[in-house]
Amino acid sequence: MPIYAYRCAACGHAKDVLQKLSDAQLTICPACGAETFTKQVTSAGFQLKGSGWYATDFKGGPATPAAPSDASALADAGIAAASPAAASTTAPVETTTPKPASSSPVSAA
Repeated sequence: MPIYAYRCAACGHAKDVLQKLSDAQLTICPACGAETFTKQVTSAGFQLKGSGWYATDFKGGPATPAAPSDASALADAGIAAASPAAASTTAPVETTTPKPASSSPVSAA
């Protein structure tokens, strides 16, 4: 159900009213009783973007925590940091060059 903004022209009383689309418009001011209570034109609660998503959806991006900048912050968080020395202890990967297939003489029979 939409929320409509009403304002009285006589006393200036303003009120937001939750109404069904099929409900009749209010005309009597609840503060002063005058029949000058009118519906106001208000802006929409969302904005459309060109790609089909609402501008208010996914505005901040994914919520990822900031990465700690040093090992002490990692240690405080209980995370073991990988040391550069540990990275250099891995064995290098050997690459082999494929040998061309030997051509055997074809015997003519």
